[in-house]
Amino acid sequence: METRVFPCRKISAGKVDGELLISKDDICFYLTEPESGKIIEEGHALCGADISDKILVFPSGKGSSSVNLDGLYQLMTHGKCPKAMIVEHADAILVTCAVLMRIPVVDRVPAEFYAAARGGARCEVDADGGTVSVSVCD
Repeated sequence: METRVFPCRKISAGKVDGELLISKDDICFYLTEPESGKIIEEGHALCGADISDKILVFPSGKGSSSVNLDGLYQLMTHGKCPKAMIVEHADAILVTCAVLMRIPVVDRVPAEFYAAARGGARCEVDADGGTVSVSVCD
């Protein structure tokens, strides 16, 4: 097992470590179940998956500001928010929600990260230091 370190751009401050959960689909946090942290959107790549305390990797947020803010707020009140988010395209709505909820968010992670990262791997997001570290198998 090797740990690889990748540069990133800080969007929302913080440093956390945890398990990676990777989605090929955009995420609307309103379509999660606040009590369980599970994505309930039919047809979503992570439908049924629990995003609680995970480092969530996904392309972008989707939906209006009110639904994403409410969705993340409901997750937060139930202790089911992701620990951090790594996104390809940081939209203004997602950024605002993450800052308000104090969830570390980064983007501009190189393509090599996406090629190396696997769901379930250990990861550290250091938004303040501008790095993402992930455990990879050789």
